[in-house]
Amino acid sequence: MIEHQVRSADPSVEAALCGMGIHPLMARLLANRGVDPHEAPRTGLADLLKPAALKGIDRAAEILADALEAGAKIVVIGDYDCDGATATAVGVRGLRMLLESLGAEPAQSAELIEFLVPNRFEYGYGLSPEIVQLAAEQFEPDLLVTVDNGIASVEGVQAAADLGIGVLVTDHHLPGDTLPDALAIVNPNQPGCPFPSKSIAGVGVMFYVLLATRAELRQRGAFDADTQPRLDALLDLVALGTVADVVKLDDNNRRLVAHGLQRIRSGRAQPGLLALFHEAGRDPRQALAADLGFAIGPRLNAAGRLSDMSIGIRALLADDYAQASELAAQLGRMNEERKRIEESMRRDALEDIESFLKDENPAAGVVVAHPEWHQGVIGILASRIKDRLYRPVIALAPGDDGLWKGSGRSVQGVHLRDVLDLVSKRLPEGAMPKFGGHAMAAGLTLQSEFLEPFKTAFAQAVETLSDASALQRKVESDGSLPTGYIQASVADMLNTQVWGQGFPAPLFVDEFEVQSQQLLKNAHSKFMLLRDGKRYVALRWRNTETLSGRVLLAYRVERDTFNGGDAVQLIVEQVLS
Repeated sequence: MIEHQVRSADPSVEAALCGMGIHPLMARLLANRGVDPHEAPRTGLADLLKPAALKGIDRAAEILADALEAGAKIVVIGDYDCDGATATAVGVRGLRMLLESLGAEPAQSAELIEFLVPNRFEYGYGLSPEIVQLAAEQFEPDLLVTVDNGIASVEGVQAAADLGIGVLVTDHHLPGDTLPDALAIVNPNQPGCPFPSKSIAGVGVMFYVLLATRAELRQRGAFDADTQPRLDALLDLVALGTVADVVKLDDNNRRLVAHGLQRIRSGRAQPGLLALFHEAGRDPRQALAADLGFAIGPRLNAAGRLSDMSIGIRALLADDYAQASELAAQLGRMNEERKRIEESMRRDALEDIESFLKDENPAAGVVVAHPEWHQGVIGILASRIKDRLYRPVIALAPGDDGLWKGSGRSVQGVHLRDVLDLVSKRLPEGAMPKFGGHAMAAGLTLQSEFLEPFKTAFAQAVETLSDASALQRKVESDGSLPTGYIQASVADMLNTQVWGQGFPAPLFVDEFEVQSQQLLKNAHSKFMLLRDGKRYVALRWRNTETLSGRVLLAYRVERDTFNGGDAVQLIVEQVLS
């Protein structure tokens, strides 16, 4: 049984938005998502939150300005996911732009501003002592700048200090009990930081640090407002990393993404990003946040999952379109390989969860493991199973030294990191050498002999720390959509907004009569539906369940690009009855 809730809003807010000239349907959708009528018109770059609100950013700007003016060697230390890759590219491109504004030639700026990203299979995550040593050997840096990592790198920062290398930490993850002893830390989630957007992505934090550094150099007389480098040229990468990291799209993040999408649509994106759009078969002139999340992001992530994220970063740094296209094609092939691996793992996992699907009283949490799974893909697998079962899921693959390496995904209302903390306390000491994460995603290592006890302990911990209602699948919709609004112009209007995590795309619920159904590639369904005397084409991805008669559907409206013209189609998300 699926619980259905209809979003609602204060009628006066909806009326105020309508009074501003906003289309009545859009006014309803925005009001349902809590948009403040006073904030709605504030969409310009000047309306972004100010960098000064970030604790530590003034000191960070001074450090970077000093380093740039001194011609110091700076190495950006990235991460192997899409947020980390885009943050690295933004950091490298932005610092090189600032250095060239001081008079450096492009070849010189390329030599002085480098990057290093850990290979997840060799070094793991973050600024570890091993990565510090590798950076020292390869580059002999004066300054390391972490992006999308570093807040937990206490030992790594100390290792750098021992070598006489300064570290500037930029991150957005939750800090631990001890902060690293860095030259400066910029992280909206560190204690005492008043920056309102706690959900800004790592790439957004680095973008803000560049803005502050530019302001510092401008104050020093390096350039003025007319001659300063245009850092807004990096917003396409900021948008990609923000959407791909699935952070909450608060007002500030939505502004960042909206301006990034504008650059992409106008053809002013980085060559590598345009090449990735072409490789994915998407039109950058019609770019949507969904393209970044479901087409571009996975191609970059495939490099970090299967090989080396430096391939993806080099694509984003490429200024030559031919080179960018070659790297994008390589990322595309990796993504296809990732899909093949994922599908094989999914088939294995279906055997593991078969008993769960038949159980009248299924376990509160699910653990799947296989000795031949690829550890770079277990996070995606956990997410897929979570979506199907609507339960917190841990997927485990073989790691090093007789350990299982696990990745988990959760549902709203079940804090996964807290669940793992309880499991670690209930298992024998040392059974889980490492674990960490946050509410919706987490990772761990597990001694191999404790696999079966871990499965039991995980299910029991989920049950202990969650209410039964949290494991009830829910659909939150915007209610019924008048048939007169199911048209191409409305679909286009909906696409003018940035939808995503915390600001969900419109979902409507109505009753239809199923007139026909056909399978597409034995994996998807295509329907002909009837409502109020009008017929609609509908698609349901990754589901071949037979539907007939009258059904209550939760659906989205989009243009039918296959048939072209003003054709529209419905995308069925859930069958409610």
